[in-house]
Amino acid sequence: MSSEPILIHGGDIYTDRGLQPGEKLLDFSANLNPLGMPAAVREAAVRAISESEAYPDPLCRALRAEIAQKEGIPAEQIVCGNGAADLLYRLCWAYKPQIGLVPAPTFAEYELALKNSGAHVRLHPFSAENQFQPDDTFFTSITPETDVVFFCNPNNPTGLTVSRNYILKLAEICQKNNCLLILDECFLCFADGGAEKSAVPLLCEFDNLFVLKAFTKLYAMAGLRLGYLLCGSTEHAQKIAASGQAWSVSTPAQAAGIAALQIPDYAEQTRNYLRGNRAFLAGVLRECGADVLDSEANYLFFRWNDLTLPEKMVKHRILIRSCANYHTLDETYYRIAVRTEEENRLFAKALRQIAGRKG
Repeated sequence: MSSEPILIHGGDIYTDRGLQPGEKLLDFSANLNPLGMPAAVREAAVRAISESEAYPDPLCRALRAEIAQKEGIPAEQIVCGNGAADLLYRLCWAYKPQIGLVPAPTFAEYELALKNSGAHVRLHPFSAENQFQPDDTFFTSITPETDVVFFCNPNNPTGLTVSRNYILKLAEICQKNNCLLILDECFLCFADGGAEKSAVPLLCEFDNLFVLKAFTKLYAMAGLRLGYLLCGSTEHAQKIAASGQAWSVSTPAQAAGIAALQIPDYAEQTRNYLRGNRAFLAGVLRECGADVLDSEANYLFFRWNDLTLPEKMVKHRILIRSCANYHTLDETYYRIAVRTEEENRLFAKALRQIAGRKG
């Protein structure tokens, strides 16, 4: 029996899947920007290696200044971390909540971070009959006993968004019940009109609100690990910053983040590229008999009646994300990233062959 831990996320390109030497998998299981890491980001990270004999700036001062300018939030209310997941754990360690509310299905690290800090997790399932769209029933699960609420916009794995008015109501209910609200917007940059749905403008009204963002997805920096948390107050930021180790963001990651923020219109370029490619993949999935949600993110969530689809896809050297380990989902649910045009065509060809379709 293997002693290795069970992997619960996509992006596992390292497990031996019996490929021949020289063969590589097309990874549709990790939701990264199909345009890839910008050259300026890569070059900044490489240059920073020569500066890595010294410790990185533990306060990420230059990086936080760039984020502050981009987000319109004081640098004192920003905490940087070793990816968004690192900040989830640091937040839970800082506040040691007793009861945390998490929707289902959603990103697994919310629950794991809560349990890691000793919290009890309450799940609120979204209805499959309503295509897992968040609704007002979520508000009723927030009680005076609730210490922290996690919410993802757009949700992972569904790709569905809610309006800023929905978030406003959520923040008001959390404030009334004296609980923290952690809003994950790591994928909102991929959604058309995402800026109008962002909760960042609400930070000046709710000191119990936190907005989580990452460089990982938009700038395809998954291996560099860089995320940031926008806090409703300086006091919250200081408490969270003090809850983790001092040097959580490496010198190359800080340099890469600064370079990324100085690239104009990269998010808009990405959205323009995603729009047609997402529609193409959704069309192919529906053509082959899948039930597909209308995602606004850089991935698609669908139901397929073949439980062996991942294994069949690997035979075509394609890796997809089974959603069987998400709460309320089973082995018939899957998620795929939107990749480059060429890679999407290869996926379409493989899926049509598996489905017995021509083309």
